[in-house]
Amino acid sequence: METRVAVVGIVVEDSESVEKLNAILHEYGSYIIGRMGVPYRTRGISVISIALDAPNDVISSMAGQIGNLSGVSAKTAYSSVSFVD
Repeated sequence: METRVAVVGIVVEDSESVEKLNAILHEYGSYIIGRMGVPYRTRGISVISIALDAPNDVISSMAGQIGNLSGVSAKTAYSSVSFVD
């Protein structure tokens, strides 16, 4: 299986979507290398970064599901190197 390392940047503006976001991240947990979340209380948002090592379709699917949540936006940056397990 060919995988790539990627980072998904997430901005959460609607705290009502946090539970659904966490469920999605749990679903893809086996691909997640690390996660960092920063609550920006002054602005009432959260900024999260997720590092992944996964096939392209898995990364796209996860980012798409996250981006479809109300009040949540996601952008993905891919490494140019792929790995074969």
